[in-house]
Amino acid sequence: MNSNQSQALASAPVGKLLAKLAAPAIAAQIVNLLYNMVDRMYIGRIEGVGKLALTGVGVCFPLIMIISVFAALVGMGAAPRTSIFMGKGDRETAERIMNNSFSLLMIIAAVLTVVFFFFAEPVLMKFGASENTIQYALDYMKIYSLGTVFVLFTLGMNSFISAQGFAKTSMLTVVLGAAFNIVLDPIFIFVFDMGVKGAAVATVISQFVSAAWIFRFLCGSRTELKLKAAYMVPDPKIFLPSMALGLSPFIMQATESLISVCFNSSLLKYGGDTAVGSMTILTSVMTFSILPLQGLCQGAQPIISYNYGAKSTERVRKAFRLTLISCLVYSFAMWALVMLFPETFIKLFNSDAELVAFASRALRIYMAVNCVFGAQIACQQTFISIGNAKCSLFLALLRKIILLIPLIYILPLFIADQTTAVFMAEPVADMIAVSCTVLLFRHEFRKAVKTLQN
Repeated sequence: MNSNQSQALASAPVGKLLAKLAAPAIAAQIVNLLYNMVDRMYIGRIEGVGKLALTGVGVCFPLIMIISVFAALVGMGAAPRTSIFMGKGDRETAERIMNNSFSLLMIIAAVLTVVFFFFAEPVLMKFGASENTIQYALDYMKIYSLGTVFVLFTLGMNSFISAQGFAKTSMLTVVLGAAFNIVLDPIFIFVFDMGVKGAAVATVISQFVSAAWIFRFLCGSRTELKLKAAYMVPDPKIFLPSMALGLSPFIMQATESLISVCFNSSLLKYGGDTAVGSMTILTSVMTFSILPLQGLCQGAQPIISYNYGAKSTERVRKAFRLTLISCLVYSFAMWALVMLFPETFIKLFNSDAELVAFASRALRIYMAVNCVFGAQIACQQTFISIGNAKCSLFLALLRKIILLIPLIYILPLFIADQTTAVFMAEPVADMIAVSCTVLLFRHEFRKAVKTLQN
C-alpha cells in the first residue's frame, strides 16, 4: 500500500472510495463467475452427451470447492490482517503475513494435487457420480487437479493485491484468466474435439496466466508488500492468527462442498440424474447471486480494516452502512429476476425441455428468500474485516452445518414431494440464518466500535 493508497483509505470520502474499490472487485467476481460458468455452458452443448457431461462436471464441483477453500483459509484470513497492520503503520508484520501465506499455499497445493489426482474416482462416486457420469467427471477432475498450484496461488495471493487498495489490478487478474478461458474453451472442446478434457485443459492454462500476472505484480515496484524469501519461512506466530480469521470463509466455502454432496446424494435418490443436473445449474445461479456481493464486501474490506486499525470509528460505521444498503439492493434485484424469468437462467446451460421445466420450478423454490441474503453477507464479511473471528466462524457454522445440512434430510420426511423438500432446505435455512446474523451483528458491532473509542 503506497502512501497515496494509505492516504485515500484514511481520508477520501467513504462513498466515493467504496465505489472506486468495489466496482472493480464486483466486476472481478462477475468475470470469475463467467470463468466457472463458461465450462458448463460449453460442456452442456457437446453434441449427444451434453446433458450427462454437464452432470458429470457438476459432480466435480465439491472437489473444486475444496481446492478454493484452502485459498480462503490462508488468503481471506491474512489479507484483512495485512490491512489492519498497515493502518497501524506496521509494514514489516504485514509483509511477513503475506509471505507466510505464500508458503502455506504452496505446501497445500502439493498435497491436494496428489490426493485429487490419484483418488479422484472413489471420491467422485461418493459425491454423487453415477455409472453414467463418472467418466466425464474423471476426465475433467484429473486434468484440473494438475493446475491446483495455479488455482491456489491465484485465489490466495490476489487477496493481498485487493487488501492494499489495488482493486483494478486485482480485477485484471481475474479478467486475464477469464478471457483466456472463454477463448480456449471452444477451441479445445470442439475444434480439437477433446470434449470435457478440453474444458479442463483450457481452465488450467487460464489459471496459469492469472498466477503469472500476480507473481509479477507482487515482485514489482508498484506494490508496497512484496514477495521476499526471507519472510517465507512459516512462523506459527504469524500465520496461525491469520488462519483463525480465515476459518469463517474456509467453513463457508468448505461446507459448499459438503452441502453439494448432501444435495446430490439426496436428489439422486429422489429425482435421479435430472435432479442432480438441475442442482448443477441452481448452484451456478446461486453463485451468480452471491459473488457480486462478495466483490462488494471485498471492496469495502480495506476501508473497514484499515480504519479499524487506525481507530477511525465514524469511517468504519459509514463504510458498513453503505455496504449493507448496496448488498440488500443487489440481492433484491437478483431475486426479482430469478422469480420472474427462471427459464432464462436455466437455458444458459442447457435447452433440454425436461431439464428446463424441472430446474425452473426448482430454482424458484431454492432462491425463495434470496432477497434478504445481502444482510447475511454484509454482516458476516464485516466481522472478518474487523478481525472478529469468533462471530464470523459461528455464523458460518450456523447457516451451513447447524441448519442447512440437517434440513436436507429432515424435510423429505415430512413433505410428500421429497425432491421439492430437498430444494426447500435452502430458503428455510437462509431465513433463520439471516435473522440470527442481524441480531448478533447489531450487538457485537456496537461493542467493537465502543472498544475503539475507549
